[in-house]
Amino acid sequence: MTTDVAVTTNTTNMEEKGMKGFFKNMKKKVLPAVAGSVTGAMLMTSTCFAAGTGTTAVTQPLENLKTLVIAVIGAVGVIILAKNVMEFAQAYQQQDSSTMNSALKGIVAGVMMAGISTVLTFLGF
Repeated sequence: MTTDVAVTTNTTNMEEKGMKGFFKNMKKKVLPAVAGSVTGAMLMTSTCFAAGTGTTAVTQPLENLKTLVIAVIGAVGVIILAKNVMEFAQAYQQQDSSTMNSALKGIVAGVMMAGISTVLTFLGF
């Protein structure tokens, strides 16, 4: 005795489980989030009117900060340069080659830091 069994498939569930279903579900979640973000960004804007004195009122503090940072880097570079020159002299006196190499690297770094203001001025900063 054989019994015939009819197999039925639910094609609507199979369609939603593939990549199409994934993108359909993502579109339902992402689209409202993007719309809400754009609406929030548009509502939080405000109009800013500049004074009639030009842009120097805005850019002058930035120029002062840039000058200060470059000067501090240059000063630290001179200190590092002086320290490593003394370290190289001591290593040369003691014939310590590994310390001499380390001091030479420090001297190069100090020269680079001390000359950074000249280089940046040459480049137009």
